[in-house]
Amino acid sequence: MSVLPGMSAAADRPAAAPAPDAELAYHGSRLVAYRDDGPIAHVLGRLTKGQLPPLLPLLVAGIVTAILLGVGVSGQTSPAIFAPVLVLLLAGPGSTHPHSGRLDWLVPPIMRAIEYGYLATLGFSHDVSKPLVYAFLGVLAYHHYDTVYRTRQRLWPARWVFVAGLGWEGRLLIAAAATLAGKLPIVLAVLGVYFALLFGIESVYTWVRTGTGKGVMVNLEDEEEAGS
Repeated sequence: MSVLPGMSAAADRPAAAPAPDAELAYHGSRLVAYRDDGPIAHVLGRLTKGQLPPLLPLLVAGIVTAILLGVGVSGQTSPAIFAPVLVLLLAGPGSTHPHSGRLDWLVPPIMRAIEYGYLATLGFSHDVSKPLVYAFLGVLAYHHYDTVYRTRQRLWPARWVFVAGLGWEGRLLIAAAATLAGKLPIVLAVLGVYFALLFGIESVYTWVRTGTGKGVMVNLEDEEEAGS
């Protein structure tokens, strides 16, 4: 059987790597997606053009927020209520950084600790029903878990989901404003239902539509960021 010229070389040539999809190109890396930044943080990030390392400013924000929360937020004029503004100013400019530093993997868990800790402390100290606080945090935790799991299966959440979800900064700022207005329980209830519908329906639709990732399984012990 004859072999056409060039056939052997073509057969031995490794297949070209698939081009990253629009969502991967938008976020740049999984760590950036895990941050769950909203529109405000992205605006601040564009100002720095990705040149500001994210970890150190976030550590400062986390320490200051922890001190403020430790003092307590029982009064509506407590400085802890304004912690989201501080966190946004420090962490927002790093939203467009590629998070390629050796310790930048710490950024998403620190951000989740700040977000969950702030919302929980705010809710418990302002007489919000504990089941409501737990339910609200549970909805957010599901969204963040879903983001981590699906990106590891090469299924990136659409960018509109992060915009519609308001980002960590939007949620914290709304919670702070609601506290100042004395409407925190109502706002958490409304946002909880909204986020449950948004994240739940979008997640289920994506997994059903793609057939659980079209059978794409990723070795989580040997995965590398695209482009690294």
